[in-house]
Amino acid sequence: MKNVLVLGANGQLARNTIPFFLAHSDVHLTLYLRRSNRLKNPNPSRVTMVEGDVLDIPHLTSAVKGQDVVYANLSGALELQATSIVSAMKMAAVERLIFISSMGIYSEVPSEKYRSVLNPYRDSAAVIEASDLGYTILRPGWFIHDDEINYQLTQKGEPFIGHEVSLNSLSDLIVKLCLSPTMELKQSIGVSRG
Repeated sequence: MKNVLVLGANGQLARNTIPFFLAHSDVHLTLYLRRSNRLKNPNPSRVTMVEGDVLDIPHLTSAVKGQDVVYANLSGALELQATSIVSAMKMAAVERLIFISSMGIYSEVPSEKYRSVLNPYRDSAAVIEASDLGYTILRPGWFIHDDEINYQLTQKGEPFIGHEVSLNSLSDLIVKLCLSPTMELKQSIGVSRG
């Protein structure tokens, strides 16, 4: 059984990704969110709900213990949250992290200027990259709502291609990364429509 902790489980992308995880019978999910009453447990035999704040390091560390992978899908004080996640994962001796950021954090989107709204994403990615975790940072384009699974990846330092990606494409990639411990290890990956 692969144990996956989903941080920010009530977020749009996380909610979309939960059924993709549950399509794999060997996955157990722990959904971590600030207000657990906002999300119905989709499968009580394979999903545990935990209410908590990512900035509460002792509580987060307790949730991280026993996990194989942490998938973080957060908003708000991202740099502080990233620091908290790194600390909790080190204390719990869990190495694999999938962290959602944003396109544009390295000024890699052609014809677009870097904007200060990206600072929290850039700063949190820097915290993750400076850690010794087995991370993969995803820098998706704007989310679109269609059923397609069609995406392309760009590496850090390469120009970002396009501006959008479907939620289903991201969900498919997130599950592959969580189930493949060495896939795109220690990489920051741009994700856009293929």
